Amino acid sequence: MDEALTLAVDGRRPPTPGAVKELAALCDRVEDGGPGVAVLRVSGAPAPGWTNDLDTALVTKWERTLRRFERLPAATVAVAVGDTGGTALDAFLAADLRLAAPGTRLALPFDGEATWPGMAAFRLVRLLGAGAARRAVLFGDPIGAEQALALGLADELADDPDAALADLVLRYGDGGGSELAVRRQLLLDASTTPFEDALGSHLAACDRALRRAVARESA
Repeated sequence: MDEALTLAVDGRRPPTPGAVKELAALCDRVEDGGPGVAVLRVSGAPAPGWTNDLDTALVTKWERTLRRFERLPAATVAVAVGDTGGTALDAFLAADLRLAAPGTRLALPFDGEATWPGMAAFRLVRLLGAGAARRAVLFGDPIGAEQALALGLADELADDPDAALADLVLRYGDGGGSELAVRRQLLLDASTTPFEDALGSHLAACDRALRRAVARESA
């Protein structure tokens, strides 16, 4: 798959310096003009005690690097297989396009008292709304593959994830760039920003689009 950069994220592992470095390296390559699609293959869920060697500084680095991934000038795709939690769920929810194999279950880590309060909870609420996300965020109830599709957490259930991924890369591999990042931000802002506040950003994007169209015609 020459048109995409691919990284595996193992949800059984807590955030580690190595995981942060790997994701940052993928972001570096995309930002340096790499392929138009960045892919995260995610699977695995944490076992009890997964936070034993974790500290807030490392969690902060992981969350900031995920946010960088979320803003890349490329289409981002996550492919989930099996139980998916922890860092794997973080990565899955940060992608533009999300594929899930049948039998996949998405769940926040739960320690018997409460769920892990990382930004996966935030993203679930942003994607689903507080009502639909309530049981997953408060109690760690898993979201199965079919439910994820119905809720819009997954864009497609794929019996053959590799074939489905290849199709997405073929479809979106020629896109990307700074304008995709702008459209993504407009999309994310639309659910929380009043019309009057959003108007300026949309008009600025329209102005850039018109200028780009004129430049293409003049070339």
